[in-house]
Amino acid sequence: SGDEITAYRPCMSTKVIQKCKFSKDGLRVISIRSGFFTADETSPATAKTVSLSIPEGHSKLKVKEVQVEVSDEVELNEARIVVSAGRGVGGTEGCDFVKPLATDLGAAFGASRAVCDAGWLPHKHQVGQTGTMVTPDFYFALGISGAIQHLAGMSGSKVIIAINKDPDAPIFKVADYGIVGDLFKAVPVLREEVQKLKA
Repeated sequence: SGDEITAYRPCMSTKVIQKCKFSKDGLRVISIRSGFFTADETSPATAKTVSLSIPEGHSKLKVKEVQVEVSDEVELNEARIVVSAGRGVGGTEGCDFVKPLATDLGAAFGASRAVCDAGWLPHKHQVGQTGTMVTPDFYFALGISGAIQHLAGMSGSKVIIAINKDPDAPIFKVADYGIVGDLFKAVPVLREEVQKLKA
């Protein structure tokens, strides 16, 4: 407004929203988390190709090795469907139990920070403020209570489906559909229904 730009940013693990004001004079750089907004449709554009030759030996930088990680897993930040495991799965065996649902759905497999910190899954699976921000069409929260840091990383999901034993779990406040019950009984039923739809 007027000669000022006003912005809001989360602080203290998103428990507080800070209001910032900047003068319109000079250059301002504002960063936005990946996945915070959906991309606008773009129109085709043409680009001019420019050939560039750099004399050999001009750079002191030498590439010694290129390592490419090959994975058949769906990337979290690109997935239309994400299935995430929380502390409620109980351990690595629980993660192994729920992961086939992700495979059945062609989904990415995510996890809460508690799961990754416990070493049940690698940190590349972590969804949340200190992990990957996701905005899928469908987000399955299995055994996830709904810590504010986790919610910050997945609250942009279009449809949230939660399964948790605790009827008061915060995840149910943001879920579109919720099952209060044992995920070890609910997941096989979900898988069965998915298989029927795929048949």
